[in-house]
Amino acid sequence: LPEPPRRTWRCGKEEDGGPESALEKSPFQLTAADVYDISSVVGRDLLQLHAGPQLPAARARLQFRIVRVLEMLEALVSESSVAEEQLRRERDSLRRELEQLRAAARGSPSLGPDQMVIDLTDPNRPRFTLQELRDVLQERNQLKAQLLVVLKPHKSEQRKMGETMKSQGNRIKKPNSLFFCTVLSTFP
Repeated sequence: LPEPPRRTWRCGKEEDGGPESALEKSPFQLTAADVYDISSVVGRDLLQLHAGPQLPAARARLQFRIVRVLEMLEALVSESSVAEEQLRRERDSLRRELEQLRAAARGSPSLGPDQMVIDLTDPNRPRFTLQELRDVLQERNQLKAQLLVVLKPHKSEQRKMGETMKSQGNRIKKPNSLFFCTVLSTFP
């Protein structure tokens, strides 16, 4: 008994042609439902082989469908072997990269959480410790204080000298450099 063509629903769409349409698809677009449809078609054709007058036509259909299924399997196997080879190459590449990283990690010192590596050729690298900077700032402040202590008597002496020059008025146009040097040399 010939079976009428079925209509199937997949992904919300109606497909005409029934299970035979699965044989027309690309092997890479097949779903599990398509495999069951192909199995159904081949099984139906095997059952029709027992009928007498339809035997040559059924045999030809079955032969075509079996050849098509074998072509699909061949395409899937070759595609999977290509994908497997790509995965193997990628795995080998990742293993080599991992070994390189491990070798580099063995060669470099292990740093703690509060440590860092400084590039000695970097012109912007830190050059002094925090304690050294504090010491320099403290020394600078001490030197400033000493300078102020030394300059205080010198300023009062300059003020006195300026008052003396004003009292002399126009007689002295410019200070006597010998006198000025002598006054400055008296202060330590």
